[in-house]
Amino acid sequence: MTWAVRLEPIGVTANLTDGQPLIEALVNNGLNVLQECGRRGMCATCHVYIQAGMAQVSPKNRREERTLALVATAQSDSRLACQTKVQGNGVVVQVPQGMYVDAMTDIEALIGRRTEQDLVHPLTGEVLVETGKLITRSIVNQLQATRTQVSEYLNQTREANL
Repeated sequence: MTWAVRLEPIGVTANLTDGQPLIEALVNNGLNVLQECGRRGMCATCHVYIQAGMAQVSPKNRREERTLALVATAQSDSRLACQTKVQGNGVVVQVPQGMYVDAMTDIEALIGRRTEQDLVHPLTGEVLVETGKLITRSIVNQLQATRTQVSEYLNQTREANL
């Protein structure tokens, strides 16, 4: 069985088979989802909001609930796309705006430029730098520290699961 999922604000409808994780709809439609934790529900790089059809997706598991508890922008309709399986039609997903810090390849090159979109913490969803802000050396240092923190956290979770 195939289910239609609407992705907003990009206005794309994706088809997923029964039980297929929502992240497949995001990745297959060219959205930049980092999947830092390898789809284990331990980072928030695939955090989305279910605007409609919450009854048509799988319930949250304990790991997802723990991770979402750390996300500053989480709401009652928040889900991790890697943990959410679509089980029916009518699901509408809002993809958060912004770019995760880990998606940037050369943070140093940002000095002296203004951000074109929010720069977002990949674990908490916190906006680190708002759209239109000038990037200074101190902001670059903050972004590099965040990148290091995220890397260390994910390495610890990988070791804990071995």
